[in-house]
Amino acid sequence: MNTNKQILQPAGWAPPRGYANGVAASGRQIYVAGQIGWNAQCQFESDDFVDQVRQTLLNIKAVLAEAGAGPEHITRMTWYLIDKREYIARGREVGAAYREVLGTEYGIAMSAVQVGGLMEDRAKVEIEVTAVLP
Repeated sequence: MNTNKQILQPAGWAPPRGYANGVAASGRQIYVAGQIGWNAQCQFESDDFVDQVRQTLLNIKAVLAEAGAGPEHITRMTWYLIDKREYIARGREVGAAYREVLGTEYGIAMSAVQVGGLMEDRAKVEIEVTAVLP
């Protein structure tokens, strides 16, 4: 268990679902550049949104592992989406892919925004992460 994270939940606020309003952490900071849904050879294996989410999360997990970190050390995630409607419509599948790759670590300050495009034309999602090792 990652004991260097404190979830910030103001008194009287309704608890968020699937993320934290804020996280305080101390330790070695790790910044993961925006990852997209291609494999280690920079090739897309699928144009399906959920498949790309899964691969993106796998890429994040691999980069974190290089620093000796795991999903439990993630403090912040920013999701950049081409189509927010697809994200919302396929929320259950996205959640299943998230749990499959990262487990049930939801003590993460998250943001999600729809963008007009990503640098790679086939990319449907890009996610950047900050993690803190104790």
